[in-house]
Amino acid sequence: MHHGRQPQKACATSHHWGRKIGELGHAVRLIAPAYVKPFVKRQKNDAADAEAIAEAASRPTMRFVAVKIVTKQAAGLTFKTRDLLVRQRTQAISALRGHLAEYGLIAPQGPAHLARLKYALEQSGSEPPEAVIEIGMELLSHIEALEVRIDGLSARLRTEARQDEMVRRLMTIPGVGPVCAVALAALAPPVESFSKGRDFAAWIGLVPRQDSSGGKARLGRTARMGQRDLRRLLIIGATSVVRWRARHGAPAGSWMARMLATKPKMLVAVALANKIARVARALMRGDGVYRAPATA
Repeated sequence: MHHGRQPQKACATSHHWGRKIGELGHAVRLIAPAYVKPFVKRQKNDAADAEAIAEAASRPTMRFVAVKIVTKQAAGLTFKTRDLLVRQRTQAISALRGHLAEYGLIAPQGPAHLARLKYALEQSGSEPPEAVIEIGMELLSHIEALEVRIDGLSARLRTEARQDEMVRRLMTIPGVGPVCAVALAALAPPVESFSKGRDFAAWIGLVPRQDSSGGKARLGRTARMGQRDLRRLLIIGATSVVRWRARHGAPAGSWMARMLATKPKMLVAVALANKIARVARALMRGDGVYRAPATA
């Protein structure tokens, strides 16, 4: 059996084939397609792709994707399925509100106000046509079915969170709940591949975009390049922490108090998400729990 390195582009089913090829004794290296594209000379075909993959794999500074184990992929599937159903519920609610608003049936945004919209539809009388009422009830039934499935997957994620020791430690971080903790454990590559916390935050996409030259650093807005699911969850969790601190007050002399005194809340939330990512990387690398920093 020949033992060698088999570079391949990290696309759909790449982790499955990476595991199968690894079982044959090969050292598998997956490369993100964005890092292979610059090495494609001209036309897009299998020969040009293979040449580009081989050329990219030979670069000494190339970054590779770790092959995921089956259990980690399964945990990620639970989270992604729940995320898909949440998006479908949002689309259905937006469609229902938009259609009924044309007939004067108004309700605020969000799933919490569906009961008010259902009551308005039932008490509308003969104002909208019968077909509108039937379709509205059909959409409401669809939304309720989605909510049942979402609740079931949320309960499954909470159960998985209680059973995983690393996920329980991640939930000690303020702003990190069961869904975010499970997503961090399932979607993040091995933390040993990141030399420092900033690299992990950059992989998620929580660092400012750089336009530096001549030794002068110029930092712009947050670069939205990275793992968007984790970035969204971390920013949502950080936003809830910032809102709570803005309402109840932050400890005097703390980083949060200084930031809220001079910066917009959304900027503070993104900066806090960056800090949460760095703390999460440290917890996944060690065996400790989160400890609040001492104030000056």
